[in-house]
Amino acid sequence: MTDAARPGPIEPTHLTGRIEAGHERMRSRWHGMHLFRDRPRPAADAICLLSNDYLALSRHPDIIRAQITSLREQGSGTLMSAVYLRADDAQFVFADVMADYLGSEAVVLCQSGMAANIGLVQVLVAADTPVHLDLRSHASLWQGVVAARAHCRPFRHNEPDDLEAGIAHYGPGLIAVDSLYSVEGDLCPLADLVEIADRHGCPLLVDESHALGVLGPQGRGLTVALGLTDRVAFRTASLSKAFAGRAGLVAASRRCADFFPFYSLQAIFSSAVLPYEVAGLAAALEVIRGADLRRRNLHRQAACLREGLTDLGYDIAPSCTQIISLRPGSESGMPRLQSAFDRRGVFGAPFVAPATPEDDPALRFSVHADLTDQQVAAILEAAAEARTDVFPRSRARWAR
Repeated sequence: MTDAARPGPIEPTHLTGRIEAGHERMRSRWHGMHLFRDRPRPAADAICLLSNDYLALSRHPDIIRAQITSLREQGSGTLMSAVYLRADDAQFVFADVMADYLGSEAVVLCQSGMAANIGLVQVLVAADTPVHLDLRSHASLWQGVVAARAHCRPFRHNEPDDLEAGIAHYGPGLIAVDSLYSVEGDLCPLADLVEIADRHGCPLLVDESHALGVLGPQGRGLTVALGLTDRVAFRTASLSKAFAGRAGLVAASRRCADFFPFYSLQAIFSSAVLPYEVAGLAAALEVIRGADLRRRNLHRQAACLREGLTDLGYDIAPSCTQIISLRPGSESGMPRLQSAFDRRGVFGAPFVAPATPEDDPALRFSVHADLTDQQVAAILEAAAEARTDVFPRSRARWAR
């Protein structure tokens, strides 16, 4: 029997419909182009703004050396859940160092930022508890609510008054937000949220993934920068951004940290972070502590790029950080916007549903510390040329 004639496995009807809808989406909205797979390979001199390696540490020799040494000495370690690790394991040593860095009683290392958020929300809230989520909070926080079987009570993005109205209507519960939003590039009004949390007796969870390493003294994040460590009950982060590794963390009280790994399903049923990854993260922390020059260049180049794009007529609001997003106005406009920059050697990351609302896709530029003045000028030159390809000439500005 030929492959064409051989029957395939039975597919659930709803899955068949979803797959067909996905192909139709590519044909109609993406004009037959796969936004992620059909892109040209960046040339050697291309400017890549795809990575969240904000401090440009992925090839830092100290980090690579630490990883190689660990691999040679330990290989991949013992492949098992972290619940079986001894108290003197390097993972716990690093967690204690991170706790000191963050000004937290304790830190738990997780397999990813996603695992940290899903696991923590699942542990923190009982079924039917209200969880007040910013509408633009990371998907992992929303999935944590599902895992906990809690009630999701979203509030309008960065609107503390709407949060307070939600608490008045649905009752106190966990408040969960990002400190720096991963597509919008804006900061949460953390001081205002802390006041609301205190007033209503709500624990506050802040995901610092895109702020850690970038904001605050020694890159300790927005919570530390604002002096709010004693008033934010829980912090989480992905260490695949400025830390240039692959793991996540939960910063919490010692009591919670001791409890979390044995009740979070994400922690129990996933293999522990590998020894060479821990070694790389420990080396990265030492670099990040002393990376003020990198942070200053990151913020300076991001400010120059934001100003230049705004002068060209691009509406990049509400970005005020190293994350800058251009909006094509519709998903069908994304292939044209992306291709206009790809052709000119500037590669951003396309964000479409479900990563963004269906009516608000974005081409995200993640600025990094190694960008030069000449490269920022080249990005702006590409943006000036691309706007004539993408937007009607009759419009002076392009709103979201």
